[in-house]
Amino acid sequence: MTQTVCITGATSGFGRAAAYKFASEGWHLLLTGRRSDRLEALQAELAKQTEVATLTLDVRDTAACQAQLATLPANLAPLKTLINNAGLALGTTPAPQSSLDDWHTMIDTNIKGLVTVTKTLLPQLMAFGRGASILNLGSVAGSYPYPGGNVYCGTKAFVEQFSKAIRCDLLGSGVRVSNLAPGMSESEFTLVRTGGNQQAYNDLYRGVEAIQPEDIADTLYWLATLPPHLNVNQLELMPVQQAWSPFAVQRNSSD
Repeated sequence: MTQTVCITGATSGFGRAAAYKFASEGWHLLLTGRRSDRLEALQAELAKQTEVATLTLDVRDTAACQAQLATLPANLAPLKTLINNAGLALGTTPAPQSSLDDWHTMIDTNIKGLVTVTKTLLPQLMAFGRGASILNLGSVAGSYPYPGGNVYCGTKAFVEQFSKAIRCDLLGSGVRVSNLAPGMSESEFTLVRTGGNQQAYNDLYRGVEAIQPEDIADTLYWLATLPPHLNVNQLELMPVQQAWSPFAVQRNSSD
């Protein structure tokens, strides 16, 4: 049976790679993003393989999400999978020097946007029933804080707990919920976070074989196509070259 996947933030990174992966496997696509030019180009290319509908949509806009996502376009098959990919990090400075506007943008996108899309599409996923999936893009930052992570880490901790809690609520519906938490990944994410600082991007990835968007796309497809009696609650992925650091310790100066 043909089925549909909705992917938010589909114009770059993980979302774009996931669109290509699911299209190659014959799924219908509902793709959302803020950049209409990129959406149009993506639709034109992927429509050669499958049915594709796009929505120029900012997940922070609650009214627009509710209006545009309430009903699937007629050309698409029933919705089986939601990939909540839209999200971002802004800034790397410690909390005292951080921008409150950046904090609010991360909260509105990573938390409010994710729950709005989920709540809006939940009736369709529940109607599909057994085998439907909600796949949330978290981060290892939700479990392991680091200097300068402040609000970004907090938003991804929310995604992890929301994923687990909503899974409790959906028990018996057949709808699965997973939190996929990548570590160091190479995409536009870092350019956005650093305000387009290419040197910072180059320095971060120099000498590291980081996670690629295609790696995440393959993982998302695997999660979406598991046998319907299985649910992966939490999945962390890191490059082999990344691990945890020791705890930081502030020591008093010697008398």
